[in-house]
Amino acid sequence: MLRRLARRSTRMGTPARSARLMLAAAMCAALAACDGGTTQPDSADSRNAAGASAHDANATSNSDGARLMKISTNAAAATHGQSRAEVYAQVRRMTALGKQMFFDPSLSGSGKMSCATCHSPDRAFTPTNALDVQIGGADMHRPGMRAVPTLKYLQAVPAFAEHYHDSDDEGDESVDAGPTGGLTWDGRVDHGADQARIPLLSSFEMASTPRKVTDAVRAAPYANAFREAFGEHIFDDEDATFKAVLKSLETFEQAPDVFYPYSSKYDAYLAGKATLTSAELRGLQLFNDETKGNCASCHISQRAKDGSPPQFSDFGLIAVGVPRNRALAVNHDPRFFDLGACGPERTDLGHRDEFCGLFRTPTLRNIALKKTFFHNGIYHSLEDVMRFYSRRDTNPEEFYPVVKGKVNKFDDLPRQYWTNLNTDAPFDRKRGDAPVYTDAEIKDVIAFLGTLTDGWQPAAH
Repeated sequence: MLRRLARRSTRMGTPARSARLMLAAAMCAALAACDGGTTQPDSADSRNAAGASAHDANATSNSDGARLMKISTNAAAATHGQSRAEVYAQVRRMTALGKQMFFDPSLSGSGKMSCATCHSPDRAFTPTNALDVQIGGADMHRPGMRAVPTLKYLQAVPAFAEHYHDSDDEGDESVDAGPTGGLTWDGRVDHGADQARIPLLSSFEMASTPRKVTDAVRAAPYANAFREAFGEHIFDDEDATFKAVLKSLETFEQAPDVFYPYSSKYDAYLAGKATLTSAELRGLQLFNDETKGNCASCHISQRAKDGSPPQFSDFGLIAVGVPRNRALAVNHDPRFFDLGACGPERTDLGHRDEFCGLFRTPTLRNIALKKTFFHNGIYHSLEDVMRFYSRRDTNPEEFYPVVKGKVNKFDDLPRQYWTNLNTDAPFDRKRGDAPVYTDAEIKDVIAFLGTLTDGWQPAAH
């Protein structure tokens, strides 16, 4: 049985090293694309770097990012014979192309859905609507099976590891925090390009094919720019074209000013440039209190030891037993269960019972902009989310079906997997105990969560 151990570390790796590894990988990929190849490097060194990045998972500030980009481009240039200027130029081209393709519906099978359809910049790259799951497919009538997560602050997510070792002590990595990392709800991919592939090819999302994507890019207004970036004959090879598209989307989604700006009021507060209100301060205290919500055990709120901003996620995979969303089409079949890390979307851990019911902990940055919560989209307000965390075990009848006077608790997880459920605070109470939070305390925590929204300006407050 896998148990989530203490995740209170304020280190979560050394972000400077993490950024160097990730940026170096991105630069090498960009240079490979210049040389006519777009495949992610898979050498022993790159695999070691990916493994190391699982221990080095926090982001840097924008200035640090720029500095580390220079370090990485130097390394990439030395390896591939490219100058820094050439590498920078290629990254700029790929970023611009990725942005254009992100908003281009012609890449989808229907011709009506772009990446931005489900990932709106105005909503921190989450949907603008409050649907439980989004509607797509070739006919734009097929419902998905999971809520759409944000694309912001993914640069710090480590590669998936079954056993993530980390602790507060820089010299001690003996603490096993269990399964951690991966970019999706079930952690099944580690790279942005691989993540972009999923919705493009999914039959209930963009429902496209490499051939359709290639034809769309060839006919797009940016086709000549695509040739300039990847070579005059890039469209001769459908596979190479599709990989170049994925790599461009990945590069765009690494743009720091767009996807990890660290511009919230809380970031300003940590920098001594903003003052939290009384309600926000009370909410922060409740958020951090290990005897109350214990939120910060999974949604780390403190700076790392090197001073880098908190990610508000430990990137771990955890089972919290959210209620079954009977409105989802897939759940009309009572035999169907979305078990997260052990399937059905992820297949490599399907035989591992200890992973069933586990989903990756999302960042809480920009959480106030979201309209749908949890992997199955069961809730649509922070009030409902907080009530679930506060009262799941003390008042289960509020969340789960009651049949013949008995609460059918954890109705979306077969009983044989209940040993995977988290039992740390706030899930350490029993029926009849006082709820974790009062209604007033819930309001205070939500007030604090509102400080995590990017784009805060002192003059506006």
